[in-house]
Amino acid sequence: MSLDLAAIRRDFPILDQQVNGHPLVYLDNAASSQKPNQVIDAISDYYRQDNANVHRGVHRLSQRATDAYESARDKVRGFVNAKSDKEIIFVRGATEAVNLVAQSFVRPMLAKGDDVLISHMEHHANIVPWQMLCEQTGANLKVIPMTTKGELDLSGLNELLNERTKIMAIGHVSNALGTINPVKDMIAQAHAKGIPVLVDGAQAVPHMAVDVQDLDCDFYVFSGHKMFAPTGIGALYGKQDLLETMPPWQGGGDMILSVSFAHTQYNELPYKFEAGTPHIAGAIGLAAAIDYMHTIGIAKIAQHEHDLLVAATARLEALDGIRIIGTAEHKASVLSFMIEGVHPHDVGTIFDQQGVAIRTGHHCAQPVMQFFGIPATARASFAFYNTFEEIDALVDAIKKVQELFA
Repeated sequence: MSLDLAAIRRDFPILDQQVNGHPLVYLDNAASSQKPNQVIDAISDYYRQDNANVHRGVHRLSQRATDAYESARDKVRGFVNAKSDKEIIFVRGATEAVNLVAQSFVRPMLAKGDDVLISHMEHHANIVPWQMLCEQTGANLKVIPMTTKGELDLSGLNELLNERTKIMAIGHVSNALGTINPVKDMIAQAHAKGIPVLVDGAQAVPHMAVDVQDLDCDFYVFSGHKMFAPTGIGALYGKQDLLETMPPWQGGGDMILSVSFAHTQYNELPYKFEAGTPHIAGAIGLAAAIDYMHTIGIAKIAQHEHDLLVAATARLEALDGIRIIGTAEHKASVLSFMIEGVHPHDVGTIFDQQGVAIRTGHHCAQPVMQFFGIPATARASFAFYNTFEEIDALVDAIKKVQELFA
């Protein structure tokens, strides 16, 4: 079940460098993951050989670009086990996908006094679009509470899911805490009352197998840049019957069948939600990233990252003056912590001097920070190319901070 880490790391050229005289230790994967040669080459090959606009082109380059773009859609469909390519909409990322669902699916049915239900541990991208929607319609934003372990408190979920609730939007994995939420059970509970569910899977798809049919979610969103693909590309999965009823979110080229000044006829799925020239190279890079993950094995990825998290957690728990934020029973590879007497921004600066790249701040999850009564955390987040030796570097960097602030 073990990975050939030496071979894997050779696939990631960015990892083979020094920062401030130290070998780079990249532990900021929850913000954005690195890209293997296979993804970089796929993008480069497209621009060198096939660069042309997709759909409707009769020349050879356009046909090749279209084939690659639509093949990428099918790769994404298989990756999340959607029923049809029509259920996969290419977007810039999870943020755009949430906004699309909020404005196209939820807004037409939302009225003053209705509820939108989210959780306390959401990323801002799954908070702000719903706040904006509630401001536009007079609806109420309701919040599932959390516990001091960093788990959702679901004891009152049945009451929060009521006749006023028009959608529940929840994160699969918390980017700030690493908590893996029991989304399948939550979806079943919402569906029992006829309430649709959107799942933010941006932090889940890099680390575990996702099956949207098994989850039975109505919408699932994710970004490519967190799963070893380019920035600016992501996907929205939606059940076909729901997508069919939704109006386009943006107007422009490619999302139409015919246009006159009197009337526009919209295109079929999935194209009616893809206005304008798409990020063709990004979709091709996303497909290459999916192929790469499958080559390694998603189960192997999950196991290695779990082993890293367990080892790193044990090492930090053994240190004096360290407080781990988020101790849920089920976690993905995120380790948020505080060093006593040191602001996380100072921690990040000193870590960088040691060549260790982590994320410091509120991680676009300010309500989580407010819940724990802290301004920010230092966050180490692991990917399958990280090593146990890099945990040693993480611990050494913590000790360096403690020495400087002793």
